[in-house]
Amino acid sequence: MATKKMKRRPLVIVTRKLPDVIETRLMELFETRLNLDDTAMSQADIVKAVQEADVLVPTVTDRIDAGVLSQAGENLKLIASFGTGVDHIDLATARSRGISVTNTPGVLTEDTADMTMALILAVPRRVAEGTRLVRSGEWTGWSPTSMLGHRIGGKRLGILGMGRIGTAVAQRARGFGVSIHYHNRRRVHPELEAELEATYWESIDQMLAHMDIVSVNCPHTPATFHLLSARRLKLLRPQAYLVNTSRGEVIDENALARALEAGAIAGAGLDVYEHEPAINPKLLKLDNVVLLPHMGSATIEGRIDMGEKVIINIKTFVDGHTPPDRVLETMF
Repeated sequence: MATKKMKRRPLVIVTRKLPDVIETRLMELFETRLNLDDTAMSQADIVKAVQEADVLVPTVTDRIDAGVLSQAGENLKLIASFGTGVDHIDLATARSRGISVTNTPGVLTEDTADMTMALILAVPRRVAEGTRLVRSGEWTGWSPTSMLGHRIGGKRLGILGMGRIGTAVAQRARGFGVSIHYHNRRRVHPELEAELEATYWESIDQMLAHMDIVSVNCPHTPATFHLLSARRLKLLRPQAYLVNTSRGEVIDENALARALEAGAIAGAGLDVYEHEPAINPKLLKLDNVVLLPHMGSATIEGRIDMGEKVIINIKTFVDGHTPPDRVLETMF
């Protein structure tokens, strides 16, 4: 759907500090208000921003819900989100108010898949535990039975969500001799399935019960909230590992902490959390969990690519055309 071209430079309000090269380009192209000290905006600040802006550039940690959008000014016509996920934006309310929403898909695929693979390797091989042991000063040297982990070659990897990132994870894992299994809302193209030698499971429950490693790579939507519930976590075998670089809300974090504490699951690698930045205190105490600060997409190259997509979306919209990354709906 094309939009009417703006006759003036739009006011673009950015909620967080972005790479310098992106901020400079935004200043050159638009009437831009930056967040130079990188302090997260309060909900009151965000409401003020949507009342004034023609274009809002939020990040995935800014909550743009119905309460915020109901107070938006008449000039707000585009929310150009800096990030792939859009679960922080009430898409239905935005649509009802004639506000377009864009995101930055694709550019974070490789970076997030790299981090996912890093966790898939780090958890079974006890990398974080080894680092803590060395730093503690208590390491007494090599021993035949010290810090024994598990190899991943020959193991079964179950991927929840075979989109761009899930597919990229599968491609990397195959290089380590891992058997690829997946569950997705829709079965992938037969050619891709053949290329990955991937096994499709229509039933999440059945897949979980047979996997050695499970990687969560699906978006957070109402349909995927607590997709890995307490009941489903109990289906995992005691020797299984769980990795999540998607969204914390997909897993019942309290149930996961209990399972790890009880040894019902061998370990976990987490880059995202259900109530981040708060982390379940039980997880912090466990040695069999690798905890990262939501850094799966944190590369300089990736952040610049994201910013360039935001700029293209805004410029295309301002010129009266449909932005290339307009969000219509989210699906798992």
